Amino acid sequence: MRRAAFAVAAGAMAVSLAACGSAKESKDKDTSSSAPAAKKGDDIKVGLLLPENKTARYEQFDKPLIEKKVAELTNNKGKVFYNNAQQNANLQSQQVDTMITNKVDVLIVDAVDAKAIKNSIQKAKDQGIKVVAYDRLAEGPIDAFTTFDNEEVGKAQGEALLKALGDKATKASKIVMINGSVTDPNAAQFKKGAHSALDGKVTIAKEYDTKEWSPDNANSEMEAAISAIGAKNIAGVYSANDGMAGGAITALKAAGISVPVTGQDAELAGVQRILAGEQNMSIFKSYPTEANVAAEMAVALAKGTSLDSIAKTKVDSDSAKNVPALLVPVISLTKDNVNETVIKEGFYTAAQICTGKYKADCDKYGVK
Repeated sequence: MRRAAFAVAAGAMAVSLAACGSAKESKDKDTSSSAPAAKKGDDIKVGLLLPENKTARYEQFDKPLIEKKVAELTNNKGKVFYNNAQQNANLQSQQVDTMITNKVDVLIVDAVDAKAIKNSIQKAKDQGIKVVAYDRLAEGPIDAFTTFDNEEVGKAQGEALLKALGDKATKASKIVMINGSVTDPNAAQFKKGAHSALDGKVTIAKEYDTKEWSPDNANSEMEAAISAIGAKNIAGVYSANDGMAGGAITALKAAGISVPVTGQDAELAGVQRILAGEQNMSIFKSYPTEANVAAEMAVALAKGTSLDSIAKTKVDSDSAKNVPALLVPVISLTKDNVNETVIKEGFYTAAQICTGKYKADCDKYGVK
């Protein structure tokens, strides 16, 4: 497994695992139903359900990384059965049914709607299928969970926005917040973390919970905010991810506004916007680390072996207690640490980033 944290150049900010964040830790009696099953060999079937394909990470990173790790852990005997829900909770429920029919040994589920998936997870459990909640803490009797420390993500974004504002970070400064989807529990944690950094230091003039993490919706919300607040009165924009940042920046440009904008996920377009000065920062996440952990958990559960060497903490959801978990740390990505993050980790090459108009920006910041 790749290391979970990286050497960070000046200006970068590593976020500690020690901080409380993605889910509440618990000391209560374990009720997560994660006891090992009967032992199996390498010939296992893993169901992988990812939530959507508007965000580049799922098809580009998560799916191939999990497939690769499962193959590695099972001597190429394990099979991964994959479906993407395309942001449709009902479709994802049907996909769980299909996985049950295919008699998978374990499910890795990144839920479209963390609450709506509960009954489907219960159905899988009733058929003896173990469940790993991936990236989002799904409700229901899950056996394991891995994600990034989500409140710390939002806090890092908020702190980066304040730093970019400098002496303009006053209670009179008007900020627009564009948060993620209300059906995604991670979005609420990003939002909480961001508010912990921003509240009392700036004025949140407009705030939106953006349906489906949609860049188009973020663009419309930014246009509405500009109309309501006034182009000259917006000091900065908190955007929960890079896709929505792109939509917001399009609206800002059209109105002749240049202000700091945050992001998350280190999407290629986001990295390019950071180098060009259009976006202030993103959150870099080691998807290889998260994907490898999920695959390790899934294979261990399918084989009936212990999670003790993988899961370093416990988390609670509303319906499961003391779920074995591992929270992966994150890094604030700026123009100063592109080499040490996305390039070093193999997300992109300099050639992919430094195309056309971005070549001069790459040269300026030593991206190679």
